[in-house]
Amino acid sequence: MWDIVDSNLQDGDQAKGAVAVDAFPGLGKTTAVLVFAAEFHRREIAEHGAFTAQGHERWPVCRVGLTGNTGMKDLNRAMLEFFGHPGRQTSTAAQLGLQALDCVLSCEVRLLILDDLHFLKWRRTSGIEVSSHLKWIANEFPVTLLKVGVGLADKGLFSEGEAIGETALAQTGRRTTRLDMPPFTIAAEQGRQQWRRLLLALEQRIVLADAYPGMLADDLSDYLFARSTGHIGSLMTLVNRGCQRAQRAGAERLTRELLDQVRNDEAAEGARRELDCAFSAGKATSRPRGVRTTG
Repeated sequence: MWDIVDSNLQDGDQAKGAVAVDAFPGLGKTTAVLVFAAEFHRREIAEHGAFTAQGHERWPVCRVGLTGNTGMKDLNRAMLEFFGHPGRQTSTAAQLGLQALDCVLSCEVRLLILDDLHFLKWRRTSGIEVSSHLKWIANEFPVTLLKVGVGLADKGLFSEGEAIGETALAQTGRRTTRLDMPPFTIAAEQGRQQWRRLLLALEQRIVLADAYPGMLADDLSDYLFARSTGHIGSLMTLVNRGCQRAQRAGAERLTRELLDQVRNDEAAEGARRELDCAFSAGKATSRPRGVRTTG
């Protein structure tokens, strides 16, 4: 994302390439994008100051969440809601678009995030209208569009086939770079090392009186992978609920016995049994080679 956004900053008045973060639920898409947005915001403020040359507040990032019935007017109004514009309730769709452009220019926005883009029905009339509107934004707004959603390719965001809206959607596919976020896997050594690094980093954020180094990465590595199936959203849910139970019960540490009392999300619980059997039979492991004898 840094490569794409920073290269777009050099393009001047040229149409800028967009980014689409497209992955299954529970893999941390929105979290990763918001972390990137916060770092980008802080960098721009540090380099250029909190106010523009005209005295307006500098807002390098604008984030908009979409709904299932978002149309062109709704999208423009959502952008104005972000800036608190007084005309967001009474203007026409065209006026809202121009007002949004004025806010973007005045506040020197450089990154426009559109979250939950999968809610749009791309092959319906409203979806085609919004797709065309996004191309207008890409042409007229000095911003990089960062789109976040689930199954965007399957829903037709990048489609150039023979379905309705072929011409309208083809340009979107050419201008958009798709980035995915796969779940953690343990089939290869690299994946096992990544999983261990995640658990080690997570250990640093746990505040329990009897927590100790290796509590997750050594003693619970296989167990946590089986309970989360490699999805960071399921992992964080399990660890967070486990910490709450550990505090209430006075255990002050995470153990297999304590986490067995914690229910996780339905998708993770449904896929748990097969992984449990593989780990128990020694047919799979989440530990890298150098630490397989620990725990």
